[in-house]
Amino acid sequence: MISNTSPSLADALAAGTVVLDGGMSNQLESAGHDLSDELWSARLLAERPEAVTEAHLAYFRAGADVAITAGYQATFEGFARRGIGHDDAARLLTLSVHLARDAVRQARDEGVERPLWVAASVGPYGAMLADGSEYRGRYGLSVAELERFHRPRMEVLAAAAPDVLALETVPDADEGAALMGAVRGLGVPAWLSYTVDGRHTRAGQPLEEAFGLAADVDEVIAVGVNCCSPDDVEPAVEIATRVTGKPVVVYPNSGETWDTEARAWTGRARFGAGQVGAWRDAGARLIGGCCRVGPEGIASIARALGRT
Repeated sequence: MISNTSPSLADALAAGTVVLDGGMSNQLESAGHDLSDELWSARLLAERPEAVTEAHLAYFRAGADVAITAGYQATFEGFARRGIGHDDAARLLTLSVHLARDAVRQARDEGVERPLWVAASVGPYGAMLADGSEYRGRYGLSVAELERFHRPRMEVLAAAAPDVLALETVPDADEGAALMGAVRGLGVPAWLSYTVDGRHTRAGQPLEEAFGLAADVDEVIAVGVNCCSPDDVEPAVEIATRVTGKPVVVYPNSGETWDTEARAWTGRARFGAGQVGAWRDAGARLIGGCCRVGPEGIASIARALGRT
């Protein structure tokens, strides 16, 4: 593990645009790893941690400035179902950050000199359920119950000293409110990113309401969308900018659709570097890809932003 000597991510956003990485799961699958269980990519934290570091490194080589950790589906409850106790689960959550730091070190050894950051992934409650609930929200839990679910692992991740917490793929403004409560006082900045359908969260709330929850939360340095159609990005950027005045983060999927019953992607990819300039011009400052967007897609983003 090494510490980060780059400027803060917040300072970088004030100066320009930052390139995020792409999908962790598709990069691991392309390397031949089977992710067909409830822990998804988080399983490899225990079984093949070196594969996680190599996936991060592939994105740094492609031009990404930020590695989002493999902790999206890593929770105390999810690990417990696999017989992994609390202390070992905390160790694996911490490891997710250290593996990304290892990739930073290796990128430095290979001659990468630009600033690099580590974002600790905090997936939604639905990711722990592993039943597609992160695309619906409305779990039947109160805001207080959701905050109690999120806070313990966020404390562990914050103690591992990432540069930022990625509160990502949030389908429901109620869960957004819970995360805004859980992030306070942790001492680590965060971004809040919803998965959306048009101008609404997946649970159906207007994005004005959802983004507004973060407007006065000092810990939140950016708001935006991820794990959505590329077509939904530009309207969301406009709303997020208008409602919060904060930098905007966007990392959509390829445009294909996840079939929760078949557990497979369907449809055609619509993600293209030609859209990136419009997102930047609309106000996006952190731009990358989510599911099914690999290193080639991230390299195309970097080129579109004049970074390579």
